[in-house]
Amino acid sequence: MVFRGTITDAADFDPSADAEALYNAMKGFGSDKEAILDLVTSRSNAQRQDVIAAYKSNFGKDLIDDLKYELTGKFERLIVCLMRAPAYHDAKEIHDAIKGAGTNEKCLIEVLASRNNRQIHEMVAAYKDAYGRDMEEDIIMDTSGHFKKMLVVLLQGTRDESGVVDADLVEQDAQDLFAAGEEQWGTDEAKFIMILGNRSMTHLHMVFDAYEKIAETSIEDSIKNELSGDFERLMLAVVQGIRSLPMFFAKRLYKSMKGLGTADDTLIRIMICRSEIDMLDIRECFRLIYEKSLYNMIKDDTSGDYKRTLLNLCGGDDDLAGEFFPEAAQIAYKMWELSAMTKVQLRPTVRPASSFDPAADAQALRKAMKGFGTDEDAIIDIVAQRSNAQRQEIRQAFKSLLGRDLMKDLKSELSKNLERLIIGLMLTPAEFDAKMMQKAIEGAGTDEHALIEILVTRSNEEILAMNAAYQDAYKKSLEEAIESDTSGLFCRILVSLVQGAREECPEDLERANADAQELAEACNADSDDMEVKFMSILCTRSFPHLRKVMQEFVRYTNKDIEQTIKKDMSGDVKNAFYAIVRSVKNKPSYFADRLYKAMKGLGTDDRALIRIMVSRSEIDLFNIRKEFKETHDVSLHEFIQGDTSGDYRKTLLMLCGGED
Repeated sequence: MVFRGTITDAADFDPSADAEALYNAMKGFGSDKEAILDLVTSRSNAQRQDVIAAYKSNFGKDLIDDLKYELTGKFERLIVCLMRAPAYHDAKEIHDAIKGAGTNEKCLIEVLASRNNRQIHEMVAAYKDAYGRDMEEDIIMDTSGHFKKMLVVLLQGTRDESGVVDADLVEQDAQDLFAAGEEQWGTDEAKFIMILGNRSMTHLHMVFDAYEKIAETSIEDSIKNELSGDFERLMLAVVQGIRSLPMFFAKRLYKSMKGLGTADDTLIRIMICRSEIDMLDIRECFRLIYEKSLYNMIKDDTSGDYKRTLLNLCGGDDDLAGEFFPEAAQIAYKMWELSAMTKVQLRPTVRPASSFDPAADAQALRKAMKGFGTDEDAIIDIVAQRSNAQRQEIRQAFKSLLGRDLMKDLKSELSKNLERLIIGLMLTPAEFDAKMMQKAIEGAGTDEHALIEILVTRSNEEILAMNAAYQDAYKKSLEEAIESDTSGLFCRILVSLVQGAREECPEDLERANADAQELAEACNADSDDMEVKFMSILCTRSFPHLRKVMQEFVRYTNKDIEQTIKKDMSGDVKNAFYAIVRSVKNKPSYFADRLYKAMKGLGTDDRALIRIMVSRSEIDLFNIRKEFKETHDVSLHEFIQGDTSGDYRKTLLMLCGGED
């Protein structure tokens, strides 16, 4: 194994001299923290163990006890953890995750899904030595179900590490996984556990590729669809670790620092345990996904001696390099290849109600609104649990039976966000999109993000239906409205998209290669010519074709197209092209990010929240939920619950459909 850590053995190492330097840094009044952190972070873990032994021999004292006494807070935790041998550090992390009330499942998942056989055996032995207890027994007592079974399998440390691959067994395992999940009602979890918990990394790489050909979806998407809870998260972590451990840790590090507050335990654990193994690879992956160096993320999110120590472990600021790493380009190429191969099974959260009776629903809605006061619960229970086609039948029945306009009655009885949400649900998808476009355009200021989101993510059929609905409602064409409210190349991009004329053919490999080459050459032209060339391809080619174009673009430029757009473009043009690329790569993930931005921080963008929840509830809101949880480490249900209130919240949660 080639180690790509940032911490290596110090040359001319003298443990006795180091022990004396640490002793001097801590004696007397106060302590020299800089001397401590500089010394500790410039020695390998094996050398630190020699320093601990020399400290006890020379001064008759325990170095870790002295460090705990002299240092405080997160800085003390970080330095003390660096001084522990890796196996004892892992053992303490597991012990802390299961002791007391509550279990830190995220820690159990991260550690056990990412360690090799040797690391697991040494950790189990260290746990026994440190706590006089059996790790497996303690985990069994603290967990349950299939989650517990998979943890126990991983704890055996018996994964095949021979590197030998049997092609027939690869095909058999792929077929068995398909039969255990996608092909049948219910899921054979035991088959997933046996294969993912025991086969070699090389073997499983090939199994995942074979599985995608059989199932026409990735193993990750199948796990999201078939499993749930901590067991789902553990199996996803195992798959992600097998695909790329550096990528897995890069995502964990980002989640530990984004948003308000920092998950310091996670940050410390990963920075320590990977500093001598693959921190350079993690840095590359981090910059690839988040277009910001790990160094700068740590710098912005931490402070003081704690920050200095973490930055020493990080080892360098990749943003200063300016260019894409070749290794990161290879990962980007593979990600686009995976996106091109995968056929995502879209899953809604709202389905047609069984035993549907539009006349009875119409009467129930009338009853909920007549007289003094309004029965909002009755209205919500009907509207949120019917498909849009069924709601249109209710509208018709309401007028036929009662001679009244249901939409007008709802508007007069409801108010604020609840009214906007219920009315949005009662409109046809085309009427709703047309209304959302008008809201984005009318009045002072334009909601460019809404215009981009709608036009980028709708099919040709949906765009043409929206155009007709807009003409009918506002007596002018949507194209005219866009042209009167926007300008320049951004206007031209929107006009191109609003034609609803995107190609709908599968990928054409020869043409994709030519398109990628044209985009790559355009990157060397002036910015106007570059943006026009991007528009001519990104706004007209089919999504399957664009996936191949974007994959080949990496090969020609050694950069991911997302990075090129963010670096070389600006304003609304950049946002439009970026939205197209994100939607091509993974549309549910794009919507998950849009929902997160609508609710994070102070205030809520209710219009965006309503727009996405209404428009995606019968298409792919289940997939969006799964992406939201994976990306932001919190469920969409939980986010809505904390960010909204009253009947508005109740309706949104019904559309959300579950907690994940």
